[in-house]
Amino acid sequence: MNNRTSLFCDTVLAARVERAEAQLITAWNESARGRRGHALGFAIPVAGGVASYAEPDSPINKIAGLGFADLPAAADLEKIEQAYADRGAPIQAEVAGLADPALLELLAGRGYRLASFENVLGRALGGAVEPVVPPGVEVRPCGDDEFDAWLEVVVEATLHPDTQGVPWAEQFPRAILENAERDTLGLVSRYLATLDGVPAGGGSMRITDGVAQLTGAATAPAFRRRGIQSALLAARLADATAAGGDVAVITVQPGSRSQQNAQRRGFDLLYSRAVLTRTS
Repeated sequence: MNNRTSLFCDTVLAARVERAEAQLITAWNESARGRRGHALGFAIPVAGGVASYAEPDSPINKIAGLGFADLPAAADLEKIEQAYADRGAPIQAEVAGLADPALLELLAGRGYRLASFENVLGRALGGAVEPVVPPGVEVRPCGDDEFDAWLEVVVEATLHPDTQGVPWAEQFPRAILENAERDTLGLVSRYLATLDGVPAGGGSMRITDGVAQLTGAATAPAFRRRGIQSALLAARLADATAAGGDVAVITVQPGSRSQQNAQRRGFDLLYSRAVLTRTS
């Protein structure tokens, strides 16, 4: 792994990653609206991205994927802002550092303010993936019969995040996290990690346009520092390579344990996203 070439991210690659993100959120939103009723949420295409609202406090209530096509028109933003206001929801816009700089100026002029950052890491695929097999740890695809065990360990871990690095600015109720994970059924591939046969962690992945999105991974607090995160990464990277993906990406908090683990596994920092908020 020490001889691995660092992955350089230009605006073309960033556009692919952000487009995959917008596509995932759109599909995820469609599933959530199917559960709740389509009139209660929305997924509005805008300037190559999407404005999504699923339900109160949902992690996919956000505007994503902007800045790599034309700038959004004022009328489109007004429509989106009104849609959030009608639901009493704040607005969150995520803007990649490689997006058109004029987008930030446009949003700032409309009252959006910087709230936090998140980092997008990437690793080129195509070569052999180094296996990671810590003692007692097994990672396997999660079948429907194991979904409840997967959900319990992932949600419990998410509710007790690691404290290294910059903490997540957002916190979500357990019921909302459970809804969000159920809404991804059929959208992502799931992986269950066990330690000595006991569910200890879980992860997921989606491949779009050659981009393998590592859409989440978590380890229950009692099982941390045992190599489970690295094992989950290795298993998904191997499957993404076998499926023909050419790049894997993961979103992390700056300076977090997740970022440290990913960089040890050959990931590079591609760019940061600025998270902007506006009260609707």
